[in-house]
Amino acid sequence: MSEPAFGRTTLPEPQADALRRAVRLEWITLAFLAGAITLVGLVLGNSQAMKAAWIEDLLSVLPPISFLLAVRLVSRPPSVDRPYGFHRSIGAAHLVSGTALLIMGGFLVVDSSIGLISAEHPAIGSVAIGGQLIWLGWLMIGAMVITGVPPVLLGRAKMKLAETLHDKVLYADADMNKADWLTALGSIIGVMGIGLGLWWTDAVAALFIAATIVSDGIKNLRSAVRDLMDARPTTYDNARPHPVLPQVVALLRKLDWVRDAGVRARDEGHVFHVEAFVVPASTPTVAMLEEARRRCIALDWRLEDVVVIPVDELSPIVDTRSEEHADT
Repeated sequence: MSEPAFGRTTLPEPQADALRRAVRLEWITLAFLAGAITLVGLVLGNSQAMKAAWIEDLLSVLPPISFLLAVRLVSRPPSVDRPYGFHRSIGAAHLVSGTALLIMGGFLVVDSSIGLISAEHPAIGSVAIGGQLIWLGWLMIGAMVITGVPPVLLGRAKMKLAETLHDKVLYADADMNKADWLTALGSIIGVMGIGLGLWWTDAVAALFIAATIVSDGIKNLRSAVRDLMDARPTTYDNARPHPVLPQVVALLRKLDWVRDAGVRARDEGHVFHVEAFVVPASTPTVAMLEEARRRCIALDWRLEDVVVIPVDELSPIVDTRSEEHADT
């Protein structure tokens, strides 16, 4: 009988297919962002809101790049020096993205606040196109409309794949993309405000965009640190404890030789490392422990590495929820 995979670097076909599609979407995203950054940069003018939107576009390349790099790393097999493999590169990528967003968002908040407090009055001039003078604000608004819609569509597509892959970096990227219409809308309001003589709307719009960047940074940083600190695994969107762990507890408790069971798990990125503790009702053999381990691994593709450990009693810190208490 073949040994269950330990430290495997391949995914089941549904997840492998989702990963291929996610990689394609991230390359499409990078191509789009390259165009969007160029377009917005050409019509930037003196608008603080446009500057904030442009910087957000620059920052938006971080999650796709982090995801693509992490995907390359997780395919490396484990070794003596890296016994758990490279699955944690997903968490490291998440941490890098969250930190960059928070730092740059904080800078923009300060910059926009200074502009608002100092009552800077940005001016938007005109440009000659085909012999006609056109207010640059119309080009700014057009650029925001063009660059504001595709990220929303890309975000919706990535969100479904993030759930399939249990990929929090992809989810964070999708969540940012879905909210990009707010950035575009804020920039449009800021530019129109300047055109109407309401100078302060530009600074307020820039401050709003900066606040969304800070919010994204905090959410991503909190989630990344939580997982890297080996907190109890959650669903891909951090909405609740992951339901697969109570399934492991329920399975083990149904075994004839098990009196009670609990688990301690860590989120390695796409997969979980699970330590299952069982209080035996009778002395288990090696074959019985091995069979229990195999049955746990077969429950879900995320259970990449499971160990079953007999103990006299369960520690109060292990997770003893069974399926009927999965949402508590």
